[in-house]
Amino acid sequence: MPGHTRKGRVVFLLHLKPGSATAFLAAYERIRHDVAGVRGHIVDQVCRLRDGDDSWLITSEWQSLEYFLEWERTEAHRELAKPLRDCIASAQSMKFDVIEETRLARPAVTVASDDERNVYKWFDAA
Repeated sequence: MPGHTRKGRVVFLLHLKPGSATAFLAAYERIRHDVAGVRGHIVDQVCRLRDGDDSWLITSEWQSLEYFLEWERTEAHRELAKPLRDCIASAQSMKFDVIEETRLARPAVTVASDDERNVYKWFDAA
């Protein structure tokens, strides 16, 4: 989108209705591939607070926040998100422009056959 080159991060802090974690994860599983196909979407994650059964986080990264905002205004978004919203007692939504990003160089992975088993061999990608 012209004029909007910064990536965006959308964060939803969620408190689920008691006992709804299984339904919440099932709903997330049903919709996550559809969300991944939305224009401008890069990645999302669903996270549970350690030792906090009902406290969750959904975070997503977008090519720019405008892509997310455009999608959020659609009826398709509301319909897709409804099964998740049915599990949520309270939520806070925050939208961020990514200003800086640091990535750790990671080793590459190759797969080799060893006695008819796949063995992962790590090596430096440099």
